[in-house]
Amino acid sequence: TPDIREFVVEPELKALVEAHPEDVTASVTLADILSGRERFGEATEYYTRAIDAIETPTQANWILYYRRGITYERTDQWPLGEADFFTALELFPDRPEVLNYLGYTWADKGLNLDRALGMIQKAVDLRPNDGYIVDSLGWAHYMLGNYEEAVTHLERAVSLSPEDAVLNDHLGDAYWKVGRTREAVFQWTHARDLGAEGEALALIVEKIANGLPPESETKVPG
Repeated sequence: TPDIREFVVEPELKALVEAHPEDVTASVTLADILSGRERFGEATEYYTRAIDAIETPTQANWILYYRRGITYERTDQWPLGEADFFTALELFPDRPEVLNYLGYTWADKGLNLDRALGMIQKAVDLRPNDGYIVDSLGWAHYMLGNYEEAVTHLERAVSLSPEDAVLNDHLGDAYWKVGRTREAVFQWTHARDLGAEGEALALIVEKIANGLPPESETKVPG
């Protein structure tokens, strides 16, 4: 069923932003709606309008750079997203959301792994019961080849957020690396059944059938 707000709220907000470009709240509200609908490129535009309307950013504005950074990352503009995350941390150091997003993205790309691990560990220290941040810590260890350590953190992440496909998929990968192949297939199957989609689903189905490729084929980029 179409969301009626898409036809009412969004056009009204766009008109308001055009009429009052200095209205930061209107731009942010529209950007948040667009981002929530995964229209990340459009969301970037309105987060940028909001940021441009602020004469001197303060600590309270960290979240604008954080959210715009996410839209850049989702539209494959990682250097711009990375810069926004750094700005967010300059405005408000040690925000766990930013530490986690930046650290996890680095780890997932195989970049700055030691620094990523440190950032994520700090985020976990600040929010020890957040399953998604604990998952990031486990995944950073996985990417570093610390598979036993990865299993410990990823098991805890799944216990904290058991219904997330990505977390279960990560745990399956770690189980496979430590030789717990039956448990790996179980976790991958669970991730599939939890609603994995698109490319992630195709990769999970391949792993259920054939496992992970040998270590030489999965070398972490330097």
